[in-house]
Amino acid sequence: MAFQFPFKLTGACALLAVAAVAGAATPHHGGGHAHKPPAAAQKEQKPWGIAGEAKSVTRTVALTMDDNMRFTPDKLSFKQGETVRFVIRNQGKLLHELVIGTKAELEAHAAMMAKSPGMAHDLPGMTHVPAGKSGELVWTFNRPGEFDFACLVAGHYQAGMVGKINVTAR
Repeated sequence: MAFQFPFKLTGACALLAVAAVAGAATPHHGGGHAHKPPAAAQKEQKPWGIAGEAKSVTRTVALTMDDNMRFTPDKLSFKQGETVRFVIRNQGKLLHELVIGTKAELEAHAAMMAKSPGMAHDLPGMTHVPAGKSGELVWTFNRPGEFDFACLVAGHYQAGMVGKINVTAR
């Protein structure tokens, strides 16, 4: 049974509330960063775009992440309307994740993760990648602007595991 809020949440409040409910409803694993197996991405419009469909991919971008708390590359540019498949390789020995969002929402989520490092969460625009593994994320950048991506595993954002996305208008 899905939980529904009795009122509309937007922006950072929605992100925090969804993560809090997910954390309360999902078991935690020994202080690690718990997560659910990948499910179909939710189709919810965000300021930075919407979950994409594999059949609509117009571009594939390979990213690596490592235990030096860095993404390579850490600056990406897209055109409005592009649907991108991110292929993310974790070259480290720690769990990492890629989360797309605005700087304000990523900062709020990172602060929450620092307070509750075992909290489970699985949101659109996010993928968890275990050590030595690869993951994928398909996203449609249907809004122009400057956005961010980060690893929000407790302490990783604070250590500088961040990147920038520029989406130019059509």
